[in-house]
Amino acid sequence: MAKKFSKEHEWLEINGDVATVGITDHAQQALGDIVYVELPEVGKKLAKDGDAAVVESVKAASDVYAPVDGEIVEANEELDANPALVNESPENDGWFFKIKMSDASQLDDLMDEAGYKAFVEGLED
Repeated sequence: MAKKFSKEHEWLEINGDVATVGITDHAQQALGDIVYVELPEVGKKLAKDGDAAVVESVKAASDVYAPVDGEIVEANEELDANPALVNESPENDGWFFKIKMSDASQLDDLMDEAGYKAFVEGLED
């Protein structure tokens, strides 16, 4: 499975035409302790860069954007009861939603892991 990253600090793990989406470890560290996650409804159609979810921490609320066009096929209901999963396992168990991509060519606009790491390091300079 390929993994891609957006400049808005979302990660995608691609499996066929479905991508699992969450926020990166860098993003969860910047947010601090996550206290609430608002997930999109299954069946909702999202446009690339459109609002997909909301994550609230003790510091702030932040939007999570759709990194590609598509339709939500699953939301991580574990986050309703345990939003701290985003802090504990941001790039595994703390995923937000799965989206059936309608235009896989949009993945070309995203970064691989090395590119994302360089992007984050550039932010810290």
